[in-house]
Amino acid sequence: MKLISRPAIFFLALTIVPEPGTTIHCMKDLSVGKESRLIFQFATPMLLGNMFQQLYNVVDSIIVGQYIGKEALAAVGSSFPIIFTLISFIIGIAIGSTVIISQYFGARDFEKVKRAIDTLYIFIFFASLFVSFLGIYFSSDIFKLIGLPEDVIPQANSYLKIYLSGLVLFFGFNATSAILRGLGDSKTPLYFMIVATIMNIGLDFLFVVGFGWGIEGAAFATIAAQGMAFISAIIYLNRTHEIINLSWRKMVFDRELFRANIRIGLPIGLQQSFVALSMMVMYWLVNPFGTNSVAAYSVVFRIDSFAAMPAMNFAAALSTFVGQNLGANKPERVRRGLISTAVMTSIFAFTISAIALTLAGPLMRLFTNDAEVIAIGKEYLYTVSPFYVVFTVMFTIGGVMRGAGDTMIPMLITFIALWIVRIPLCYYLSIDMGILGIWWGIPMAWFTGALLSFIYYLTGRWKTKSLVKYG
Repeated sequence: MKLISRPAIFFLALTIVPEPGTTIHCMKDLSVGKESRLIFQFATPMLLGNMFQQLYNVVDSIIVGQYIGKEALAAVGSSFPIIFTLISFIIGIAIGSTVIISQYFGARDFEKVKRAIDTLYIFIFFASLFVSFLGIYFSSDIFKLIGLPEDVIPQANSYLKIYLSGLVLFFGFNATSAILRGLGDSKTPLYFMIVATIMNIGLDFLFVVGFGWGIEGAAFATIAAQGMAFISAIIYLNRTHEIINLSWRKMVFDRELFRANIRIGLPIGLQQSFVALSMMVMYWLVNPFGTNSVAAYSVVFRIDSFAAMPAMNFAAALSTFVGQNLGANKPERVRRGLISTAVMTSIFAFTISAIALTLAGPLMRLFTNDAEVIAIGKEYLYTVSPFYVVFTVMFTIGGVMRGAGDTMIPMLITFIALWIVRIPLCYYLSIDMGILGIWWGIPMAWFTGALLSFIYYLTGRWKTKSLVKYG
């Protein structure tokens, strides 16, 4: 079968008609059963799926670092915060849809679930085209704005433009995964992500090592693998899910649900944007210390991403759990779910901290053999990794608020932690302490976010934000 590897396949996939007799499956009711077991079972496939998804970027970094050089390693790493900045707002809207879908699914209002899915796909498609154009057109200017070293900009620019050309496929797959999670299905996205990751690793070696395409080959490998995951998921779901029955010509854009989506998703989108922009500013702070520091920060950023995954995925699972239970009018289960999630994620956090402290050198050498880059990375891990549990607490509490539909306060907390605490602290500490001062500013911001989140949780005001109301 000939593979059509361009964004137009989106239209083709959405017109596939499901076979007669399809049934709803794999959807999990989280409002009944032991809270800890439900959340663990629901979060584990999400965690595994995101680990495989992170391997996309990690494999790119390892291969370009070992086979192309530290300039290419810095180029891939510095591209990520720009990509995240461009897509973060739309990711927030998608998370808002997950809250809506989970609450209406908990209330068994399947018609609104279907309309919410249609509305999300329509928005995602057109938004992705706009973001791709914006990023490709301004890519060179953005790298110059953040002060990326001149020897890194050409490769970073090439990587970013190719990556953004396939953004519609990235958005499509992640929107599909978000929808499935809202329906209580966290396993199906995992299966497609495993296949995509294996394909990405193979294509990375083929394009970069075999064909000698350089950093452009790494970008092509990533978008090709992401595209296959999205296309395969749509074809499969159209034939097996009754609720996810996608036909582009029959889709309905529900303005009322979109307004609700904006109300919930806009603060999440802004929150994601605050995080993304702060990443760019962090690179702006690190860039003056030279290419070695940028390369080292690019590596430890990948390690941090793995360390954060248990907290982020269990928090996402908790959000769906909270949404379904509030939709089913069972608020008493929320507190027990929070405690169970906090215990599980803290165990993960302490374990990962121990690994990062013990194996800091070997972890850095996976990406590069440059002694100075390794030394800078080890210094970062010794400073930051002991505080992963603080990050975990912050995200877990935030998961409760997002599941309830209360997204404004978490957005404000993120803004305070990043822009009032982290960025100024990193800047002023770096004046006296050098790059070590930047490293110390990171856990201090986590402490601020965790404390403010806990205080707001205790007020209980988040309970009043549910879309589904009961008398």
